[in-house]
Amino acid sequence: MKLTLEEITKDIVDVPALPQVTNDIMRLTEDPDSTVQDIERIVMKDQSLTARILRLANSAYYGYPRRISTISEASVLLGFQAIRSITLTASVNGLLVKEVKGYGLEENELWKQSLSTAIVSRHIAKKVKYAKVDKVYVAGLLRDIGKVIMSYYLTEHFNKIMELIKKEGVDFLEAEEKILGFNHGQVGAKVAKKWNLPDELIEAIAYHHTPEKATIDFKLTSIIHVADAIVMTMGIGLGIDGMIYNCSQKALEVLGIDSNMLEQLISETADLLCDEDAFHI
Repeated sequence: MKLTLEEITKDIVDVPALPQVTNDIMRLTEDPDSTVQDIERIVMKDQSLTARILRLANSAYYGYPRRISTISEASVLLGFQAIRSITLTASVNGLLVKEVKGYGLEENELWKQSLSTAIVSRHIAKKVKYAKVDKVYVAGLLRDIGKVIMSYYLTEHFNKIMELIKKEGVDFLEAEEKILGFNHGQVGAKVAKKWNLPDELIEAIAYHHTPEKATIDFKLTSIIHVADAIVMTMGIGLGIDGMIYNCSQKALEVLGIDSNMLEQLISETADLLCDEDAFHI
């Protein structure tokens, strides 16, 4: 008997609520009346977050001529949305670094894969002139958050799923749906909803494998889909679900990415992911 999505997500005990500092930063960065002093007051409550933001502001990536020593200065230099991205990244690190047995991912592999997808997503967004670069980064980072929950159920039903893939030649996502009745994107969307993330981010997480289903922001979801495909193609954090991965032609078309540009993006990605500074942004 299949489980229902409601049954698996009614008590998401393995995924804690976001820290209050994160919720406050998310609220402030969406409020047009917020000031850098408002941001500084909240960030300073978390020493680790303060250090992370200042380290980024003083990184070679920005090349600012003088040292940034306050969160107010960093907020002006980086922008509110970047502060939001950094805060959320710090908050989910503890969840994504865990071993995810159901997907054959060892400790830190899901984190590396997620961070790589976020970086590639941001790079694609700039290439296709999509303005919400930091929102793309967050969506790329969180697109597989559902795997943290799904891992338990996959471990239990692993043999059935692999047998179905072998027998019918379906991809892993379809096998999840046929055996369990739902997929990790849908579960991830439930987690994102619990965290009160914007609807377009929830949608991107839900449909990052099937961008054609997106109705709120098809372009955002398409960017995450293509970035995910590129990261999988490069074999980064390749779990058992990455063995068959089809890139949506419709997603490529809406982004204006032809075969030559896709090859160029893959080449640029290899260089981008070798740049340590990229992983701090």
